[in-house]
Amino acid sequence: MTISQYSTGLDKNPANFTPLSPLTFIERAAAVYPDYTALIYGERRQSWAETCARCRRFASALAGLGVGADDTVALMLPNVPAMYEAHFAIPMCGAVIHALNFRLDAAAIAFQLEHGGAKVLLTDPEFAATVQAALDLLENPPHVIDVADPAFDGGEAIGAIEYEDFIAGGDPEFTWRLPDDEWRAIALGYTSGTTGDPKGVVTHHRGAYLNAVSNVLAWNMTAHPVYLWTLPLFHCNGWCFPWTLAALNGTSVCLRAVRDDAIFDAIKRHGVTHLCGAPVVLSLMVNAADDLKAGIEHEVRVMTAAAPPPPAILEAMARLGFDVTHVYGLTEVYGPAVVCSWQREWDALPVAEQAAIKARQGVRYPMLEELVVMDPETMQPVPRDGETIGEIMFRGNIVMKGYLKNLPASEKAFAGGYFHSGDLAVCHPDGYIEIKDRSKDIIISGGENISSIEVEKVLYRHPAVLEAAVAAMPDDKWGETPCAFVTLRDDAADATEQDIIDFCRERMARFKAPRKVVFGPLPKTSTGKIQKFELRERAKQL
Repeated sequence: MTISQYSTGLDKNPANFTPLSPLTFIERAAAVYPDYTALIYGERRQSWAETCARCRRFASALAGLGVGADDTVALMLPNVPAMYEAHFAIPMCGAVIHALNFRLDAAAIAFQLEHGGAKVLLTDPEFAATVQAALDLLENPPHVIDVADPAFDGGEAIGAIEYEDFIAGGDPEFTWRLPDDEWRAIALGYTSGTTGDPKGVVTHHRGAYLNAVSNVLAWNMTAHPVYLWTLPLFHCNGWCFPWTLAALNGTSVCLRAVRDDAIFDAIKRHGVTHLCGAPVVLSLMVNAADDLKAGIEHEVRVMTAAAPPPPAILEAMARLGFDVTHVYGLTEVYGPAVVCSWQREWDALPVAEQAAIKARQGVRYPMLEELVVMDPETMQPVPRDGETIGEIMFRGNIVMKGYLKNLPASEKAFAGGYFHSGDLAVCHPDGYIEIKDRSKDIIISGGENISSIEVEKVLYRHPAVLEAAVAAMPDDKWGETPCAFVTLRDDAADATEQDIIDFCRERMARFKAPRKVVFGPLPKTSTGKIQKFELRERAKQL
Protein backbone atom coordinates (compact mmCIF):
# COMPACT_ATOMS: atom_id res chain seq x y z
CA MET A 1 0.00 0.00 0.00
CA THR A 2 1.34 3.40 -1.00
CA ILE A 3 1.51 5.93 1.83
CA SER A 4 0.70 9.51 0.88
CA GLN A 5 3.48 12.03 1.30
CA TYR A 6 0.95 14.07 3.28
CA SER A 7 0.46 11.39 5.89
CA THR A 8 1.92 12.64 9.17
CA GLY A 9 1.97 9.24 10.76
CA LEU A 10 -0.80 10.22 13.17
CA ASP A 11 -4.48 9.38 13.20
CA LYS A 12 -7.17 11.90 14.06
CA ASN A 13 -6.79 12.86 17.70
CA PRO A 14 -8.37 15.25 20.23
CA ALA A 15 -5.92 17.97 19.27
CA ASN A 16 -6.96 18.10 15.60
CA PHE A 17 -10.45 16.62 15.36
CA THR A 18 -13.66 17.47 17.21
CA PRO A 19 -17.14 16.21 16.33
CA LEU A 20 -19.26 19.02 14.90
CA SER A 21 -22.14 20.02 17.17
CA PRO A 22 -24.13 23.26 17.56
CA LEU A 23 -23.58 22.97 21.32
CA THR A 24 -20.24 24.70 20.82
CA PHE A 25 -22.07 27.85 19.70
CA ILE A 26 -23.70 28.58 23.06
CA GLU A 27 -20.47 27.86 24.92
CA ARG A 28 -18.68 30.49 22.83
CA ALA A 29 -21.54 33.00 23.11
CA ALA A 30 -21.48 32.77 26.91
CA ALA A 31 -17.70 33.08 27.03
CA VAL A 32 -17.23 35.92 24.53
CA TYR A 33 -20.45 37.94 24.97
CA PRO A 34 -21.68 36.96 28.45
CA ASP A 35 -23.60 40.20 29.07
CA TYR A 36 -25.23 40.51 25.62
CA THR A 37 -28.96 39.83 25.53
CA ALA A 38 -29.81 36.32 24.39
CA LEU A 39 -33.56 36.24 25.07
CA ILE A 40 -36.40 38.74 25.37
CA TYR A 41 -39.89 37.71 26.42
CA GLY A 42 -42.23 40.49 27.46
CA GLU A 43 -40.33 42.42 30.11
CA ARG A 44 -37.92 39.56 30.72
CA ARG A 45 -34.35 39.87 29.43
CA GLN A 46 -31.74 37.17 29.73
CA SER A 47 -28.02 37.36 28.94
CA TRP A 48 -25.96 34.72 27.18
CA ALA A 49 -24.18 33.85 30.44
CA GLU A 50 -27.54 33.38 32.19
CA THR A 51 -28.96 31.38 29.28
CA CYS A 52 -25.99 29.02 29.12
CA ALA A 53 -26.10 28.48 32.90
CA ARG A 54 -29.83 27.74 32.73
CA CYS A 55 -29.28 25.26 29.91
CA ARG A 56 -26.63 23.50 31.97
CA ARG A 57 -28.97 23.39 34.97
CA PHE A 58 -31.68 21.95 32.71
CA ALA A 59 -29.29 19.31 31.33
CA SER A 60 -28.12 18.43 34.83
CA ALA A 61 -31.69 18.04 36.07
CA LEU A 62 -32.55 15.79 33.12
CA ALA A 63 -29.49 13.66 33.87
CA GLY A 64 -30.77 13.42 37.43
CA LEU A 65 -33.92 11.77 36.08
CA GLY A 66 -31.76 9.20 34.33
CA VAL A 67 -31.98 10.84 30.91
CA GLY A 68 -28.91 10.07 28.84
CA ALA A 69 -27.58 9.11 25.43
CA ASP A 70 -30.28 8.62 22.78
CA ASP A 71 -33.18 9.10 25.21
CA THR A 72 -36.01 11.24 23.86
CA VAL A 73 -37.26 14.42 25.54
CA ALA A 74 -40.50 15.77 24.06
CA LEU A 75 -41.63 19.40 24.04
CA MET A 76 -45.22 20.62 23.78
CA LEU A 77 -44.46 24.32 24.01
CA PRO A 78 -45.07 27.62 22.22
CA ASN A 79 -42.15 29.95 21.47
CA VAL A 80 -41.26 30.69 25.10
CA PRO A 81 -37.74 30.84 26.60
CA ALA A 82 -37.87 27.24 27.87
CA MET A 83 -38.41 26.04 24.30
CA TYR A 84 -35.25 27.82 23.18
CA GLU A 85 -33.23 26.57 26.16
CA ALA A 86 -34.33 23.00 25.46
CA HIS A 87 -32.55 23.05 22.10
CA PHE A 88 -29.25 23.18 23.95
CA ALA A 89 -30.01 21.49 27.26
CA ILE A 90 -31.44 18.27 25.85
CA PRO A 91 -28.43 17.41 23.64
CA MET A 92 -26.09 18.57 26.44
CA CYS A 93 -27.03 15.43 28.35
CA GLY A 94 -26.84 13.29 25.20
CA ALA A 95 -30.60 13.11 24.65
CA VAL A 96 -32.68 13.82 21.53
CA ILE A 97 -35.04 16.79 21.06
CA HIS A 98 -38.58 15.92 20.01
CA ALA A 99 -40.53 19.14 19.47
CA LEU A 100 -44.24 18.34 19.12
CA ASN A 101 -46.62 20.32 16.97
CA PHE A 102 -49.01 21.73 19.57
CA ARG A 103 -51.79 22.05 16.99
CA LEU A 104 -52.13 18.27 16.72
CA ASP A 105 -54.88 16.26 18.38
CA ALA A 106 -54.44 13.86 21.29
CA ALA A 107 -54.27 10.72 19.14
CA ALA A 108 -51.47 12.17 16.99
CA ILE A 109 -49.57 13.36 20.06
CA ALA A 110 -49.92 9.94 21.68
CA PHE A 111 -48.65 8.20 18.55
CA GLN A 112 -45.54 10.37 18.40
CA LEU A 113 -44.78 10.07 22.13
CA GLU A 114 -45.03 6.29 21.94
CA HIS A 115 -43.24 5.88 18.61
CA GLY A 116 -40.42 8.23 19.66
CA GLY A 117 -40.14 6.64 23.10
CA ALA A 118 -40.32 9.93 25.02
CA LYS A 119 -38.88 9.59 28.50
CA VAL A 120 -39.71 13.16 29.57
CA LEU A 121 -42.33 15.64 28.30
CA LEU A 122 -42.35 19.40 28.91
CA THR A 123 -45.75 20.95 28.34
CA ASP A 124 -47.50 24.31 28.56
CA PRO A 125 -50.75 24.61 30.59
CA GLU A 126 -52.57 25.85 27.49
CA PHE A 127 -52.26 22.36 26.02
CA ALA A 128 -53.07 20.46 29.23
CA ALA A 129 -56.35 18.97 28.02
CA THR A 130 -54.85 17.61 24.79
CA VAL A 131 -51.71 16.35 26.54
CA GLN A 132 -53.67 14.62 29.30
CA ALA A 133 -55.90 12.95 26.73
CA ALA A 134 -52.77 11.77 24.90
CA LEU A 135 -51.15 10.49 28.09
CA ASP A 136 -54.30 8.53 28.91
CA LEU A 137 -53.78 6.58 25.67
CA LEU A 138 -50.27 5.45 26.66
CA GLU A 139 -49.28 2.40 28.66
CA ASN A 140 -45.98 3.97 29.73
CA PRO A 141 -46.41 7.76 29.76
CA PRO A 142 -43.33 9.98 30.08
CA HIS A 143 -42.37 12.01 33.14
CA VAL A 144 -44.27 15.32 32.75
CA ILE A 145 -42.87 18.76 33.59
CA ASP A 146 -45.10 21.86 33.42
CA VAL A 147 -43.74 25.09 31.95
CA ALA A 148 -45.80 27.84 33.53
CA ASP A 149 -46.07 31.13 31.65
CA PRO A 150 -47.14 34.35 33.37
CA ALA A 151 -48.26 35.63 29.96
CA PHE A 152 -50.92 32.90 29.75
CA ASP A 153 -53.85 32.90 32.14
CA GLY A 154 -55.61 29.56 32.04
CA GLY A 155 -55.05 25.86 31.56
CA GLU A 156 -53.90 23.62 34.36
CA ALA A 157 -50.80 21.96 35.71
CA ILE A 158 -50.64 18.21 35.01
CA GLY A 159 -46.96 17.50 35.62
CA ALA A 160 -44.94 16.30 38.60
CA ILE A 161 -43.02 19.59 38.87
CA GLU A 162 -42.84 23.06 37.31
CA TYR A 163 -39.95 23.89 34.97
CA GLU A 164 -38.31 26.62 37.06
CA ASP A 165 -38.37 24.42 40.14
CA PHE A 166 -37.02 21.54 38.08
CA ILE A 167 -33.98 23.37 36.70
CA ALA A 168 -33.33 25.07 40.04
CA GLY A 169 -32.17 21.67 41.27
CA GLY A 170 -29.66 21.36 38.43
CA ASP A 171 -25.99 22.30 38.42
CA PRO A 172 -25.11 25.53 36.51
CA GLU A 173 -21.58 24.10 36.11
CA PHE A 174 -22.84 20.79 34.74
CA THR A 175 -20.09 19.19 32.67
CA TRP A 176 -21.47 18.35 29.27
CA ARG A 177 -19.56 16.70 26.47
CA LEU A 178 -19.77 16.75 22.72
CA PRO A 179 -21.19 13.57 21.19
CA ASP A 180 -18.60 10.85 20.61
CA ASP A 181 -19.87 10.71 17.03
CA GLU A 182 -21.17 13.80 15.22
CA TRP A 183 -23.64 11.56 13.38
CA ARG A 184 -25.47 10.87 16.64
CA ALA A 185 -29.10 11.96 16.65
CA ILE A 186 -29.83 15.48 17.88
CA ALA A 187 -33.52 15.76 17.01
CA LEU A 188 -36.61 13.82 16.00
CA GLY A 189 -39.33 15.49 13.94
CA TYR A 190 -42.41 14.07 12.31
CA THR A 191 -43.80 14.57 8.83
CA SER A 192 -47.42 15.69 8.50
CA GLY A 193 -48.71 12.16 7.85
CA THR A 194 -51.58 13.17 5.57
CA THR A 195 -51.70 9.71 3.96
CA GLY A 196 -51.05 7.58 7.07
CA ASP A 197 -49.01 7.62 10.25
CA PRO A 198 -46.34 10.36 10.16
CA LYS A 199 -42.73 9.33 9.67
CA GLY A 200 -40.15 10.20 12.31
CA VAL A 201 -37.26 12.13 10.75
CA VAL A 202 -33.94 11.63 12.58
CA THR A 203 -31.35 14.40 12.23
CA HIS A 204 -27.81 14.55 13.61
CA HIS A 205 -25.36 16.94 15.29
CA ARG A 206 -23.22 17.38 12.16
CA GLY A 207 -26.18 18.36 10.00
CA ALA A 208 -27.59 20.73 12.62
CA TYR A 209 -24.20 22.46 12.94
CA LEU A 210 -23.75 22.80 9.18
CA ASN A 211 -27.26 24.03 8.47
CA ALA A 212 -27.06 26.55 11.29
CA VAL A 213 -23.96 27.99 9.60
CA SER A 214 -25.64 27.68 6.20
CA ASN A 215 -28.41 29.99 7.44
CA VAL A 216 -25.79 32.66 8.15
CA LEU A 217 -24.26 32.42 4.69
CA ALA A 218 -27.48 32.04 2.72
CA TRP A 219 -29.08 35.06 4.41
CA ASN A 220 -25.90 37.18 4.55
CA MET A 221 -26.37 37.57 8.30
CA THR A 222 -23.95 39.51 10.51
CA ALA A 223 -23.21 39.44 14.24
CA HIS A 224 -25.83 40.29 16.87
CA PRO A 225 -29.09 40.09 14.87
CA VAL A 226 -32.39 40.65 16.68
CA TYR A 227 -34.60 37.77 15.62
CA LEU A 228 -38.37 37.59 16.15
CA TRP A 229 -39.77 34.08 16.66
CA THR A 230 -42.77 34.19 14.32
CA LEU A 231 -41.70 30.73 13.08
CA PRO A 232 -42.81 27.90 15.41
CA LEU A 233 -39.79 26.37 17.12
CA PHE A 234 -41.46 22.99 16.73
CA HIS A 235 -41.19 23.33 12.95
CA CYS A 236 -37.91 21.65 11.92
CA ASN A 237 -36.37 22.92 15.19
CA GLY A 238 -37.02 26.47 14.08
CA TRP A 239 -35.16 25.80 10.81
CA CYS A 240 -31.96 25.45 12.90
CA PHE A 241 -32.13 29.13 13.89
CA PRO A 242 -31.80 28.48 17.66
CA TRP A 243 -28.26 27.38 16.90
CA THR A 244 -27.68 30.06 14.26
CA LEU A 245 -28.52 32.78 16.78
CA ALA A 246 -26.09 31.36 19.30
CA ALA A 247 -23.38 31.25 16.63
CA LEU A 248 -24.01 34.94 15.87
CA ASN A 249 -24.53 35.96 19.50
CA GLY A 250 -27.93 37.30 18.50
CA THR A 251 -31.07 38.10 20.45
CA SER A 252 -34.21 35.95 20.33
CA VAL A 253 -37.45 37.84 20.82
CA CYS A 254 -39.89 35.13 21.88
CA LEU A 255 -43.48 35.40 20.69
CA ARG A 256 -46.09 33.15 22.24
CA ALA A 257 -48.77 33.77 19.62
CA VAL A 258 -48.41 35.10 16.07
CA ARG A 259 -50.65 38.17 15.78
CA ASP A 260 -50.20 41.19 13.55
CA ASP A 261 -50.21 43.64 16.47
CA ALA A 262 -47.64 41.59 18.41
CA ILE A 263 -45.38 41.30 15.35
CA PHE A 264 -45.31 44.99 14.52
CA ASP A 265 -45.04 46.01 18.18
CA ALA A 266 -41.99 43.77 18.66
CA ILE A 267 -40.35 45.02 15.46
CA LYS A 268 -40.63 48.63 16.59
CA ARG A 269 -39.95 48.12 20.30
CA HIS A 270 -36.96 45.80 20.05
CA GLY A 271 -35.50 46.79 16.69
CA VAL A 272 -36.11 43.37 15.16
CA THR A 273 -33.84 42.80 12.17
CA HIS A 274 -34.85 39.28 11.09
CA LEU A 275 -37.89 37.02 11.17
CA CYS A 276 -39.05 33.85 9.43
CA GLY A 277 -42.45 32.45 8.54
CA ALA A 278 -44.69 30.76 6.03
CA PRO A 279 -46.46 32.87 3.40
CA VAL A 280 -49.50 32.95 5.70
CA VAL A 281 -47.42 35.08 8.12
CA LEU A 282 -46.48 37.42 5.28
CA SER A 283 -50.15 37.66 4.31
CA LEU A 284 -51.01 38.53 7.91
CA MET A 285 -48.44 41.33 7.86
CA VAL A 286 -49.45 42.68 4.46
CA ASN A 287 -53.11 42.83 5.44
CA ALA A 288 -52.53 44.40 8.87
CA ALA A 289 -54.02 47.79 9.68
CA ASP A 290 -52.04 50.75 8.40
CA ASP A 291 -51.44 52.15 11.90
CA LEU A 292 -49.71 48.89 12.90
CA LYS A 293 -47.43 48.98 9.86
CA ALA A 294 -46.48 52.63 10.31
CA GLY A 295 -43.33 53.75 12.12
CA ILE A 296 -40.76 51.12 11.10
CA GLU A 297 -37.63 53.07 10.27
CA HIS A 298 -35.06 50.29 9.92
CA GLU A 299 -34.59 47.38 7.52
CA VAL A 300 -36.31 44.14 8.46
CA ARG A 301 -35.29 41.00 6.63
CA VAL A 302 -37.81 38.21 6.20
CA MET A 303 -37.20 34.58 5.26
CA THR A 304 -40.19 32.65 3.97
CA ALA A 305 -40.80 29.01 3.09
CA ALA A 306 -43.43 26.22 3.25
CA ALA A 307 -45.89 26.70 0.38
CA PRO A 308 -44.35 28.66 -2.51
CA PRO A 309 -45.12 32.34 -1.77
CA PRO A 310 -47.41 33.99 -4.33
CA PRO A 311 -45.60 36.77 -6.20
CA ALA A 312 -48.42 39.15 -5.24
CA ILE A 313 -47.59 38.70 -1.54
CA LEU A 314 -43.86 39.15 -2.21
CA GLU A 315 -44.58 42.30 -4.18
CA ALA A 316 -46.73 43.69 -1.36
CA MET A 317 -43.98 42.97 1.20
CA ALA A 318 -41.43 44.75 -0.98
CA ARG A 319 -43.67 47.82 -1.23
CA LEU A 320 -43.84 47.85 2.59
CA GLY A 321 -40.05 47.92 2.69
CA PHE A 322 -39.40 44.36 3.91
CA ASP A 323 -36.55 42.49 2.25
CA VAL A 324 -37.83 38.97 1.62
CA THR A 325 -35.67 35.92 0.93
CA HIS A 326 -37.40 32.79 -0.32
CA VAL A 327 -36.08 29.42 0.86
CA TYR A 328 -37.28 25.87 0.41
CA GLY A 329 -36.75 22.61 2.21
CA LEU A 330 -38.33 19.76 4.10
CA THR A 331 -38.15 18.21 7.56
CA GLU A 332 -35.78 15.66 6.03
CA VAL A 333 -33.23 18.37 5.19
CA TYR A 334 -33.35 20.30 8.49
CA GLY A 335 -35.76 22.91 7.14
CA PRO A 336 -34.35 25.31 4.51
CA ALA A 337 -31.78 23.78 2.15
CA VAL A 338 -32.48 25.80 -1.02
CA VAL A 339 -32.41 29.58 -1.36
CA CYS A 340 -33.36 32.03 -4.09
CA SER A 341 -29.96 33.74 -4.00
CA TRP A 342 -30.30 37.27 -5.33
CA GLN A 343 -28.36 38.47 -8.37
CA ARG A 344 -27.32 42.14 -8.61
CA GLU A 345 -28.73 42.59 -12.10
CA TRP A 346 -32.23 41.84 -10.82
CA ASP A 347 -32.20 45.07 -8.79
CA ALA A 348 -32.97 47.01 -11.96
CA LEU A 349 -36.16 45.07 -12.66
CA PRO A 350 -39.64 46.38 -11.76
CA VAL A 351 -40.92 45.21 -8.37
CA ALA A 352 -43.44 42.85 -9.96
CA GLU A 353 -40.72 41.10 -11.98
CA GLN A 354 -38.48 40.87 -8.94
CA ALA A 355 -41.32 39.23 -7.02
CA ALA A 356 -41.82 36.66 -9.79
CA ILE A 357 -38.12 35.75 -9.58
CA LYS A 358 -38.21 35.59 -5.78
CA ALA A 359 -41.06 33.08 -6.00
CA ARG A 360 -38.59 30.54 -7.41
CA GLN A 361 -37.05 28.15 -4.92
CA GLY A 362 -33.52 28.81 -6.19
CA VAL A 363 -30.17 27.08 -5.69
CA ARG A 364 -28.56 24.84 -3.08
CA TYR A 365 -27.69 26.08 0.39
CA PRO A 366 -23.97 26.67 0.98
CA MET A 367 -23.61 23.47 3.03
CA LEU A 368 -25.65 21.25 0.71
CA GLU A 369 -23.50 19.16 -1.64
CA GLU A 370 -25.98 18.61 -4.46
CA LEU A 371 -29.42 19.78 -5.56
CA VAL A 372 -30.82 18.42 -8.81
CA VAL A 373 -34.10 18.05 -10.66
CA MET A 374 -34.16 14.54 -12.10
CA ASP A 375 -36.41 12.14 -13.91
CA PRO A 376 -37.20 9.69 -11.08
CA GLU A 377 -37.35 6.78 -13.50
CA THR A 378 -34.06 7.29 -15.33
CA MET A 379 -32.33 9.24 -12.52
CA GLN A 380 -30.99 11.66 -15.12
CA PRO A 381 -31.12 15.45 -14.71
CA VAL A 382 -33.86 17.18 -16.70
CA PRO A 383 -32.85 19.81 -19.28
CA ARG A 384 -32.34 23.34 -17.97
CA ASP A 385 -35.18 24.69 -20.07
CA GLY A 386 -37.63 25.91 -17.44
CA GLU A 387 -40.24 23.55 -18.87
CA THR A 388 -39.31 19.89 -18.34
CA ILE A 389 -40.68 18.66 -15.03
CA GLY A 390 -38.71 16.33 -12.76
CA GLU A 391 -38.39 15.54 -9.07
CA ILE A 392 -36.24 17.60 -6.70
CA MET A 393 -33.50 15.47 -5.13
CA PHE A 394 -30.86 16.20 -2.51
CA ARG A 395 -27.48 14.81 -1.54
CA GLY A 396 -25.20 15.90 1.28
CA ASN A 397 -24.52 16.37 4.97
CA ILE A 398 -27.74 18.23 5.70
CA VAL A 399 -29.92 15.28 4.70
CA MET A 400 -31.48 13.27 7.52
CA LYS A 401 -30.10 9.99 8.89
CA GLY A 402 -33.38 8.30 7.93
CA TYR A 403 -36.83 7.56 9.30
CA LEU A 404 -37.14 6.21 12.83
CA LYS A 405 -38.01 2.49 12.95
CA ASN A 406 -38.99 2.53 9.27
CA LEU A 407 -36.25 1.01 7.11
CA PRO A 408 -38.47 0.44 4.03
CA ALA A 409 -39.45 4.12 3.92
CA SER A 410 -35.82 5.17 4.43
CA GLU A 411 -34.59 2.94 1.62
CA LYS A 412 -37.30 4.23 -0.70
CA ALA A 413 -36.46 7.84 0.15
CA PHE A 414 -32.75 7.26 -0.61
CA ALA A 415 -33.16 5.15 -3.76
CA GLY A 416 -30.38 5.75 -6.28
CA GLY A 417 -28.16 7.58 -3.82
CA TYR A 418 -30.31 10.71 -3.52
CA PHE A 419 -33.05 11.86 -1.15
CA HIS A 420 -36.30 11.99 -3.13
CA SER A 421 -38.35 15.01 -2.07
CA GLY A 422 -41.60 14.18 -3.86
CA ASP A 423 -41.73 17.78 -5.12
CA LEU A 424 -41.95 18.35 -8.87
CA ALA A 425 -40.00 21.21 -10.40
CA VAL A 426 -38.30 22.62 -13.46
CA CYS A 427 -34.72 23.87 -13.74
CA HIS A 428 -34.23 27.22 -15.44
CA PRO A 429 -31.24 27.95 -17.72
CA ASP A 430 -29.51 29.79 -14.86
CA GLY A 431 -29.72 26.68 -12.67
CA TYR A 432 -32.48 28.03 -10.40
CA ILE A 433 -35.21 25.51 -9.69
CA GLU A 434 -38.91 26.30 -9.48
CA ILE A 435 -41.46 23.99 -7.90
CA LYS A 436 -44.45 23.20 -10.02
CA ASP A 437 -46.25 20.88 -7.60
CA ARG A 438 -46.16 17.95 -5.29
CA SER A 439 -46.32 14.85 -7.46
CA LYS A 440 -49.86 14.15 -6.28
CA ASP A 441 -51.04 17.73 -6.95
CA ILE A 442 -50.28 17.96 -10.67
CA ILE A 443 -53.51 18.24 -12.69
CA ILE A 444 -53.52 16.23 -15.91
CA SER A 445 -56.12 17.67 -18.27
CA GLY A 446 -56.47 16.18 -21.73
CA GLY A 447 -52.92 14.85 -21.48
CA GLU A 448 -51.53 18.28 -20.52
CA ASN A 449 -49.86 18.80 -17.14
CA ILE A 450 -51.20 21.82 -15.24
CA SER A 451 -49.33 23.12 -12.21
CA SER A 452 -51.76 24.01 -9.44
CA ILE A 453 -49.16 26.46 -8.15
CA GLU A 454 -49.06 28.29 -11.48
CA VAL A 455 -52.84 28.80 -11.35
CA GLU A 456 -52.66 29.88 -7.70
CA LYS A 457 -50.08 32.55 -8.54
CA VAL A 458 -52.55 34.11 -10.98
CA LEU A 459 -55.42 33.88 -8.50
CA TYR A 460 -53.42 35.74 -5.87
CA ARG A 461 -53.06 38.69 -8.23
CA HIS A 462 -56.82 39.23 -8.20
CA PRO A 463 -57.52 42.17 -5.87
CA ALA A 464 -60.45 40.36 -4.20
CA VAL A 465 -58.51 37.19 -3.31
CA LEU A 466 -57.10 36.73 0.20
CA GLU A 467 -56.21 33.02 -0.05
CA ALA A 468 -56.39 30.53 -2.90
CA ALA A 469 -55.71 26.89 -3.65
CA VAL A 470 -56.29 24.77 -6.73
CA ALA A 471 -57.07 21.05 -6.96
CA ALA A 472 -58.04 18.60 -9.68
CA MET A 473 -61.75 18.20 -10.40
CA PRO A 474 -62.92 15.13 -12.37
CA ASP A 475 -64.14 15.92 -15.88
CA ASP A 476 -65.85 13.52 -18.30
CA LYS A 477 -64.15 14.99 -21.33
CA TRP A 478 -60.71 16.10 -20.12
CA GLY A 479 -60.17 13.66 -17.25
CA GLU A 480 -59.35 16.49 -14.84
CA THR A 481 -59.69 20.25 -14.83
CA PRO A 482 -58.59 22.88 -12.29
CA CYS A 483 -60.99 23.83 -9.49
CA ALA A 484 -60.17 26.96 -7.49
CA PHE A 485 -60.97 27.29 -3.80
CA VAL A 486 -60.89 30.94 -2.78
CA THR A 487 -61.20 33.00 0.38
CA LEU A 488 -62.20 36.57 -0.42
CA ARG A 489 -61.06 39.72 1.35
CA ASP A 490 -63.62 41.19 3.74
CA ASP A 491 -64.13 44.21 1.49
CA ALA A 492 -64.57 42.15 -1.69
CA ALA A 493 -67.51 39.89 -0.92
CA ASP A 494 -69.26 40.85 -4.17
CA ALA A 495 -66.66 39.14 -6.40
CA THR A 496 -68.25 36.38 -8.49
CA GLU A 497 -67.11 33.03 -9.81
CA GLN A 498 -67.14 34.34 -13.38
CA ASP A 499 -65.04 37.35 -12.35
CA ILE A 500 -62.35 35.01 -11.04
CA ILE A 501 -62.46 32.68 -14.04
CA ASP A 502 -62.28 35.54 -16.55
CA PHE A 503 -59.38 37.09 -14.65
CA CYS A 504 -57.42 33.83 -14.96
CA ARG A 505 -58.27 33.28 -18.61
CA GLU A 506 -56.91 36.72 -19.46
CA ARG A 507 -53.56 35.90 -17.86
CA MET A 508 -52.80 32.29 -18.77
CA ALA A 509 -53.55 29.57 -21.30
CA ARG A 510 -57.29 29.01 -21.31
CA PHE A 511 -57.01 25.28 -20.55
CA LYS A 512 -55.11 26.09 -17.34
CA ALA A 513 -57.75 28.46 -15.97
CA PRO A 514 -60.13 27.07 -13.34
CA ARG A 515 -63.46 25.78 -14.62
CA LYS A 516 -65.07 26.24 -11.22
CA VAL A 517 -64.52 28.49 -8.20
CA VAL A 518 -65.64 27.59 -4.67
CA PHE A 519 -65.71 30.39 -2.09
CA GLY A 520 -65.09 29.96 1.62
CA PRO A 521 -62.38 29.30 4.23
CA LEU A 522 -59.60 26.88 3.24
CA PRO A 523 -58.80 23.77 5.29
CA LYS A 524 -55.29 23.86 6.74
CA THR A 525 -52.87 21.50 8.40
CA SER A 526 -51.62 22.02 11.92
CA THR A 527 -48.62 23.92 10.49
CA GLY A 528 -50.78 26.28 8.45
CA LYS A 529 -50.39 24.58 5.08
CA ILE A 530 -53.50 24.28 2.94
CA GLN A 531 -54.82 20.71 2.89
CA LYS A 532 -54.81 19.90 -0.80
CA PHE A 533 -55.89 16.30 -0.18
CA GLU A 534 -59.12 17.54 1.43
CA LEU A 535 -59.73 19.95 -1.44
CA ARG A 536 -59.27 17.09 -3.92
CA GLU A 537 -61.95 15.14 -2.06
CA ARG A 538 -64.28 18.15 -2.10
CA ALA A 539 -63.68 18.63 -5.82
CA LYS A 540 -64.75 15.03 -6.46
CA GLN A 541 -68.16 15.84 -5.00
CA LEU A 542 -68.81 18.89 -7.19
